[in-house]
Amino acid sequence: MSDAGVNKSAILLMTIGENEAAEVLKHLEPKEVQKISAAMVALKGLTRSEISGVFEEFHQLASRKTTIGMNSSDYIRNMLTRALGDDKAAGLIDRILHGGDTSGIESLKWMDAASIAELIGGEHAQIIATILVHLEPDLCAEVLESLTERTRNDVILRIATLDGVQPVALKELNDVLTKLLTGNAAAKKRIKGGSRAAAAILNFMGGALEGSVIEAVRGYDPDLAQKIIDEMFVFDNLIDIDDRGIQLILREIQSESLIVALKGASPELREKIFKNMSQRAAEMMREDLDAKGPVRLSEVEAEQKEILKIVRRMADEGQIAMGGKADEAYV
Repeated sequence: MSDAGVNKSAILLMTIGENEAAEVLKHLEPKEVQKISAAMVALKGLTRSEISGVFEEFHQLASRKTTIGMNSSDYIRNMLTRALGDDKAAGLIDRILHGGDTSGIESLKWMDAASIAELIGGEHAQIIATILVHLEPDLCAEVLESLTERTRNDVILRIATLDGVQPVALKELNDVLTKLLTGNAAAKKRIKGGSRAAAAILNFMGGALEGSVIEAVRGYDPDLAQKIIDEMFVFDNLIDIDDRGIQLILREIQSESLIVALKGASPELREKIFKNMSQRAAEMMREDLDAKGPVRLSEVEAEQKEILKIVRRMADEGQIAMGGKADEAYV
């Protein structure tokens, strides 16, 4: 949810009444509740036109929606159980209704990182890894920062190599959390581990900790370490770099290389690039992109990788900030 969306939601909930607002919040994710609640506290001096504008937009959006699909999980669960019986339905429900069996994990999402670290910090690294992959990457990063260096490195390595876990292997989690799995105990639990999950978590860590973890993984498996590095920052992540950083990057990149790379970029990233050029340069770049015609995906990816090498070098030198580390830029 964008900052604008959070503010609009806060205005709406502040004006519809306590009971109605509470009912809405019940259906949101923990992070969304936290953001909206903070925005509600910060609201001051709203004008009548601002409030009416939010209500008008809400009315337009609501008028396009139907009730189809609401509370569908309960409907589908009950329907399959009645049609197939408990045993047959359990495996199918487990595969199609993801997240319905993670009540213990869900409770962690409402806790702060320090409390989670205190709760699970003494557990085996494999158990910690299995728990953390169910949480948001930024929360995972905060939890890991509270753990010892040895545990932190071990957990990231296990997250990066984590694919699937048999429910029987998760039995130890019952000592820390409420029951993680329900339904068919023979079904394989698919969880979002792997190098991409590890990279997403590391993107929210400070530079020193990130480097320490990567070096620990490299000592175990150099190829895996490189794979994590490659996943940590992909070309479309350039949109998260501030305007000053984009302008510095553009000075280091050849126009022809950028044209090919932008062929595979999102429209949002293209517009951000154009916004940070002079009007004349942006117009020429748009014309060159249109005139370029189709480009092989392999060529696009090759140019994007070359540009990312430049971006990483500039980040290492402290010229720009990548991802969620803007606080560390230009110090």
